[in-house]
Amino acid sequence: MSAVAAESVRDVSVLVVPRVGAVVETGDPVLPYRLIDGAGEEVAVVNAFLRNMRACDCSPLSLRSYGMDLLRWWRFLAAVDVRWHRAQLVEVRDFVLWMQQARKPTKRRPGSPAPGSVNPTTGKRYPSAGYAPRTINHALSVIREFYEFQIDEGAGPVRNPVPAARRVDGDRLYAHHNPMDPFHPHRRAPLRQKEPKQAPRSLPDTLFNDLFTAMPSNRDRAILAFAVSSGVRPSELLGVTQARINPGDQTIGVIRKGSRALQWVPASADAFVWLRLYQQELHDLRLGANAGLWWTRRRPYRPLTYHAMRAVLVRANAVLGTNWTLHDLRHTAAYRMAEDPKVSLTDVQWVLGHAQLTTTQIYLEARPDAVIERMRTHHAAAAVPHPVPPAPSAGGYRPEVLTALLGRPADVH
Repeated sequence: MSAVAAESVRDVSVLVVPRVGAVVETGDPVLPYRLIDGAGEEVAVVNAFLRNMRACDCSPLSLRSYGMDLLRWWRFLAAVDVRWHRAQLVEVRDFVLWMQQARKPTKRRPGSPAPGSVNPTTGKRYPSAGYAPRTINHALSVIREFYEFQIDEGAGPVRNPVPAARRVDGDRLYAHHNPMDPFHPHRRAPLRQKEPKQAPRSLPDTLFNDLFTAMPSNRDRAILAFAVSSGVRPSELLGVTQARINPGDQTIGVIRKGSRALQWVPASADAFVWLRLYQQELHDLRLGANAGLWWTRRRPYRPLTYHAMRAVLVRANAVLGTNWTLHDLRHTAAYRMAEDPKVSLTDVQWVLGHAQLTTTQIYLEARPDAVIERMRTHHAAAAVPHPVPPAPSAGGYRPEVLTALLGRPADVH
């Protein structure tokens, strides 16, 4: 009998996991985020792991993401009364089973669409009430990496409770992969969930025009124009400074998310027109070269954050009955560039900042809205009856006689 089968079976369907502890922002560049437990005490082992991540040049947002996954794991261990260094495979298994049926601790606004429903206009699904398979898989990866760090430090268990991916000939999966060869499908690691493949959603031109019209200010119109023409990530666009704007070359300088390198990306002329109109509204705000480009509209002026811009889109979506996001504009720009025969796929990869060309290839797949429109045209053309050409006239008659009788030139045989 296996170790998992020998353990007592927990009924995770009635398990109550209290929402204790938190991931708090410190303002310290060495450790931007740290984890505290329900008693308000610092979780030293987790914070040591986060500190090591920071030393490995991970971004503060990555630390926050990892901290939230470990907070969820810490809450589950407290609910089942198991110390972190005593956790085994059975706890990881029950943790996955609990996440599969648990509801996310989110606040639902009155009158909002049902979780998991599909918007009839955009075709996009609203977030579900539970945890997505991608979220579960990410949590498993974070927990496994945390235990690997503790094992290397000699502070954790002897064996990692989170199972790894299947190995080939005792070696790490794809340890000696030839970059010129494609990756072949392999079995999922134990407890990993099946992630449904979804095509990126983009805005058709008519729906983008409706969203653009719903923007309440020149600042918001400029942001949308830059997003849909440059294809940069929302965080990269909102992080542009005053010194990284070049209207002469029609480029903006963004700090790439992965490499953190400065890259000048082209944008449309309309985007710079809306930018100039927005800048005219900030004539009383003295901004230096290193100051941010986007600011709030009301005093006291503050740099525009992603959540503030997201709130603008939420209000516009409520009016239009849609659920578009800023990242959908990046997909829209990528599809537009990929469909242009004068733009190569490597050009699209460079503009989007993808490390691998295989990531850019997803935009070569047909867009659902474009396929539907082409099929509508096909069915409409098939429904129109084709005119039947008149039967040719019999031979032996002179053309002028047939013209006088029938009123048309006769076919000469």
